[in-house]
Amino acid sequence: MAIFMSRTAPRAFHGLRAAQLSSYKKPAAPLMRRFLATSTEQPRLRLGSIAPNFKAKTTHGDIDFHQFLRDKWGILFSHPADFTPVCTTELGAFAKLKDEFESRGVKMIGLSANDLTSHGKWIEDINEISGTNLQFPIIADADRKIAFLYDMLDAQDLENIDEKGIAFTIRSVFIIDPAKKIRLTMMYPASTGRNTTEVLRVIDSLQTGDKKGVTTPIDWRVGDDVIVPPTVSTADAKKKFGSVREVKPYLRYTQI
Repeated sequence: MAIFMSRTAPRAFHGLRAAQLSSYKKPAAPLMRRFLATSTEQPRLRLGSIAPNFKAKTTHGDIDFHQFLRDKWGILFSHPADFTPVCTTELGAFAKLKDEFESRGVKMIGLSANDLTSHGKWIEDINEISGTNLQFPIIADADRKIAFLYDMLDAQDLENIDEKGIAFTIRSVFIIDPAKKIRLTMMYPASTGRNTTEVLRVIDSLQTGDKKGVTTPIDWRVGDDVIVPPTVSTADAKKKFGSVREVKPYLRYTQI
């Protein structure tokens, strides 16, 4: 038995197929996949790259990060969660160093993966435990958007998911210069507290290097000898700095 199909049938079939394809939606990517950076979604944060800008709610109100920094140096440091013991000791220590950071023209801003209500109560605890008055803002990042923007997590945290289905974050430090460039990063596991003395030491080194055109040796502190870069001849170094101590042709020390 022969079967006949009208000339309009193929066109109708293709029209139906096109309608189905146009209404088809790909399944939503898993939560972690949507957040995680790929080569096309988020460039790696390398030293010398511009610190990504963002808008956020903080304990000092809404901010635009770049506008908050203005023409100052900045330190952005993250915390896995409010009311965690290590984070509490860290924020108390940074709060006590307010004058030290301000004397270097550095603006501090913290981040923790909780909301503002939690932040406010936590600050009361920090001040009580540390005997200080915390005055810098703390970013509310309950959805971890800024944490993922700045890659504040490690491989283990990709499997360490909270009840919201979002990865926990680690302790990260970003030192940012007045041109908004990332000059240094430090990544600590959640179990290890930071060293505030090292953060200040690095800022001193970076600012000295930018101002004087020198580099700093191991364990350098303000007042110690600095290193004259190999690109500067010994004769030019003596003209610039006065006294230069040559250990090797490529290793020369001076006082500034």
